[in-house]
Amino acid sequence: MIDSIPPWLWIVFTLLAAGSQVARNAMQRNLTSTLGTTGATHVRFLYGLPFAAIFLLITWAVTDSPPLHYNLSFFLWLLLGAMSQIVATAWMLNAMQSKSFVVTTAAIKTEPVQVAVFGAALLGERIGTIGIIAVVVATAGVVMMSWPRSASDHGSTRDSDDHKEGTNDNPQSSSWWPIVVGMASGGMFALSSVGFRGAILSLAGDAPMEIPFYVRATTTLACGLLLQTVVLSAYLAWRRRSVLIDIFRSWRPAMLAGLAGAVASQFWFLAFSIETVSKVRTLALVEVLFAQIISRKLFSQKSSFLETAGITLIVIGVIVLLNS
Repeated sequence: MIDSIPPWLWIVFTLLAAGSQVARNAMQRNLTSTLGTTGATHVRFLYGLPFAAIFLLITWAVTDSPPLHYNLSFFLWLLLGAMSQIVATAWMLNAMQSKSFVVTTAAIKTEPVQVAVFGAALLGERIGTIGIIAVVVATAGVVMMSWPRSASDHGSTRDSDDHKEGTNDNPQSSSWWPIVVGMASGGMFALSSVGFRGAILSLAGDAPMEIPFYVRATTTLACGLLLQTVVLSAYLAWRRRSVLIDIFRSWRPAMLAGLAGAVASQFWFLAFSIETVSKVRTLALVEVLFAQIISRKLFSQKSSFLETAGITLIVIGVIVLLNS
């Protein structure tokens, strides 16, 4: 079964996932103003679940494969992936409220670097000298991205009130904090990717050649979204019931965001099921370019020279690291 998979298929899945994810992020960003960070985070899970269920039903209808292996390992990996993704998405949306859309996305894209760091710290995998240099280069890119565009960024609240309603009184907070949150979000996305790939692989049990990759990927997606929907719905019903009501009231734009999220996740999981997370997340850096297009067209934001140079350094650093 595995031998019949075209070697380029994961590339197609990753590119489609990256494009769909940028569209979903833009939709979620717009929903944050009305639903808040937690509400906009829940949209991708609650409204993505019905579409994931449809994907799973179609897969079961057209596929004849051996039973999947639902073991403890699968549920532990799924728990890691699902919970990390909830936190990562909330932090991502929080960062996007205070900084350029493309810059925040680039900060989040330090995820592949953090995957390598987690591997060294938790699995004893050696990065090597070239890998360390790559981490330094990528970190320098983040610093360049977060550098204020002009002196006005350090100016008083009075100077910025005319065009930035609700700007934080602390200039350092408004300049650096979203970058920190974005990088932290990237770290949680890294854990999420590792968790979901572990869940996908564990479903095969001792027969990875017999169970199609798309069956394992689609099943993991549906189970993950179900877990995330239950957890966040329970939390909102307990602590912020009004937000949950607003989510249902905003079902039209939320449904579109859920569809985009489910499609993106489907393609991510398909890519994870046939290729390593490192390779998938490296190619996923094209999302930075997609985000730049979205930023210019939809939000009328332009990247400065330092921001563009920083994005370039991050891309170079991550690619060098994952090919060292």
